[in-house]
This record gives sequence, structure tokens and C-alpha cells, in this order.
Amino acid sequence: MTIRTCVVVGGGYAGIHALTSIQKYVTKSSKQKLRLILIDKNPYHLRKVLLFRPAIGVEEITIPLKELFPEGVEIVQATVKNVEAENKSIHYQDNLSKEHILTYDFLILAVGSSVRKTDPSQGGIALTDIESAREIQKKWRSNLHKAKNEQNPVLRSSLMTIAVAGAGISGIETSAELSYYVRADAKSLGLDPNEVKIVLLNSHHRLFREGPTKVGYVLEQELVKRGVTIKHNCKALKEENGIITLSTGETLPLGLCIWTLGLVPNPFVRKLGMPLTDEGCVIVDASYRVTGFQDVYCIGDCAQIVDPISGKKDGKTCKEASSQASRLGRILLADWKGAQAPLHKSYMDFYCISLGPGYGIAWFRRWGLSITVSGIVGWMIRKWTWDIASLIKR
Repeated sequence: MTIRTCVVVGGGYAGIHALTSIQKYVTKSSKQKLRLILIDKNPYHLRKVLLFRPAIGVEEITIPLKELFPEGVEIVQATVKNVEAENKSIHYQDNLSKEHILTYDFLILAVGSSVRKTDPSQGGIALTDIESAREIQKKWRSNLHKAKNEQNPVLRSSLMTIAVAGAGISGIETSAELSYYVRADAKSLGLDPNEVKIVLLNSHHRLFREGPTKVGYVLEQELVKRGVTIKHNCKALKEENGIITLSTGETLPLGLCIWTLGLVPNPFVRKLGMPLTDEGCVIVDASYRVTGFQDVYCIGDCAQIVDPISGKKDGKTCKEASSQASRLGRILLADWKGAQAPLHKSYMDFYCISLGPGYGIAWFRRWGLSITVSGIVGWMIRKWTWDIASLIKR
């Protein structure tokens, strides 16, 4: 029996779930002989949705790829440089800077997204990776120690003020976690925790535009209870010398500005000559095949995936990536056998948000019903989604 090669590029949420789906439907269920290779520049899977955790503590948010796939998958730590679709080959550079060429029968692009960065002239710290998260933690802890010895109440107040610019789910969760942990640290240093100010800057008129207005209102109420001040219709423009300038014309003295500005498709895909949307997403058909590229598939944040029936575009969250990946295994098997491949189907409206230790809000729409779960159960649902997304609980 001929052994074919399937290469998955990207060890994020879409990539690791694509591998488990292919193992399930192609190699285990159908007994098809398939060599599976995962290429990623890092030897680990980054739990990107937990980037705020290193900003408030010491939690490890990476999982070694070898731990996720102890057998059945070849792990290659490398950076892909080019894809030659006509030759069905990948050019990559390993971590020793050596160049390699790898041929494939099937190629899965799951390179995800990059956290939107700010221009260095805008100041502050963008929460983009583990290093920036640790820098954020170092900064606010240092500010608290300075505040402990500051006699001027105005200067002490600014040192104990943190602005989070960007009020998407990442900004909301970051604000809630900071409000809890910075206050706890302030108290341990003998400072008044009530002097800590966490300001969430929202450029829109309400929170959680992905769901109902009432859920956004509940989120706002819970954040306020936790000591977060929210400024709507207010965009951060620039932080300089401890002063942040806002789109409203106001200025705010502070000790730290954190940018949480959402995601953009991985710029890597722009180098591949594949059809892209204006936003830089790879254009695929309803079975995730890249238009004009034989045996090349693309899922996750780097792809524009549309429900062929409803016309609804998939969002850029790990739940959608996981659902696409689950279907991909069956698609690959069908294409291998020349059978009719499954078509994409939108995931139900479902979001969950952590609001600090032990509290969360989950909202979903199903069977025409809008359902909200909050409190410890909401937090447990949120933790469950984090764990499922990273294959911690299979």
C-alpha cells in the first residue's frame, strides 16, 4: 500500500485539532497509510487565549508538541519559507538555519493569526506574546513598589492606574484578572487596594458586540463590581511619559498602558501567492480547499470560511478552528477516496468569558433560544473550552 504524506503547518488550535481529526478519520478508522508531519517554528503549542495569565502570575501556557503527539506525528521545528504548489513541495528553514525541501501529498495550512501590534511611537505595551505579558507583570509590580514609597497622592494614584486599550474578549478578561491580582498585591504591600484603578477603553458604544445587548450590559455590571472603570466610545491614541491621550480629547495619567487590539491573519500567507481577501485571509471553498491549489487546505484564523447555505462567515476563535479541524479529517478521507466531501457548517453562536478567579459568563444561542450562564458554572465552562482547545481533555 502506498504511503502518502500529509503536512500540517502550524501548531496552534487549528493545527493540533487537524492532526487529531486526520488521525481519527484517516489513519485509525480507515487504516489508510499516511505519514503525518507537523511544522511549527516553536517546539510547543501556545495557549494564545491565555496570554493574560503570564501578565498576572507565573502560569505556564505552553505545551510541548511532543507531549501532545508522543507518537504518530513527526514534529519539525522550522519556519516555512515557501510553498511550490505545482511541485507539491515546501521549503523550510530549521532552527539551525539549514534549508530543506519536503514534498507532500496533502498540505494543511493552519498558521492562525497574529496579535495586532501597535506602532512603537504609541507607547505602552501590546499584549502580543509571553515576553510582552511578562513585561506587563514586571511593570505593574514595579509601579506598586514605587507607589508604596510615594508621598505625593497624585503621583501615587497615577502609578496605581492601568489602562487596557481594546475591549474585545481579550481586553475584558485581561482587565478583570488585573483588577483582582493587582489589588491583592497592593494589599500585601500595605497599599489601599481601592486606590488601584483599572480603566478599560472601548472604542464602541457597548461591550460584547458579538452577542445581545443585555449580555454586554451584564458583562459591564460584573466588571464594574470588580473595580474596572469602562469608557465607551473612547479610543486610546498614544501613551507618552505616563500620560495617555484619548480620542475624546481627554488625557489620563497612568503607570501602565496595555494594548489588546485583537487579531490579524498571519502575514505569512501573503507570501504564498494564494488567493486572499482584502484582510489577508486565504480564500477556500466549502470543503476548505484553497482555490486553485490542488490538495492544499486551509483552516483557522488565516482562512475565510463561509457557510455555503447561510453565507455566514466563521469567526476567529478556537471553537470555530476546532470545529473546522474536526470536519477536515472526513474531508481529507473523502478526497483521498474520490468521494463526496462534507461541506462546512457554521458553529452555533457560543461565547464564554472569564471575569477573574471563579467567575465567568457563557452565552449561546440554540434552538432559537438565547441562554446565559454566569458565576462559577460560567467560569467552569470557560475553563473547559480552554482545556478542550489545547487537547488537555480529549
